[in-house]
Amino acid sequence: MSKTIKILGTGCPNCIRTMKVVEDVVKENNIDATVEKVEDIMEIMKYNILSTPAVVVNEVVKLKGRVPTKTEVLELLV
Repeated sequence: MSKTIKILGTGCPNCIRTMKVVEDVVKENNIDATVEKVEDIMEIMKYNILSTPAVVVNEVVKLKGRVPTKTEVLELLV
């Protein structure tokens, strides 16, 4: 079953690093997922988070306010 992963953030360095970590984990582990970057502040506000970056998996906020490690991302996706 394919997962939908959204990286919420306005383009700050931590948001960019989070996007890279998530993309790397998906690619390295052949995970069936779509990764999307959400930069629109009105869209981000719908998730009721106060700090970015945030990782949303299948519309559930899984992590917010920091750059995750590859291990953390892998645990979120399996």
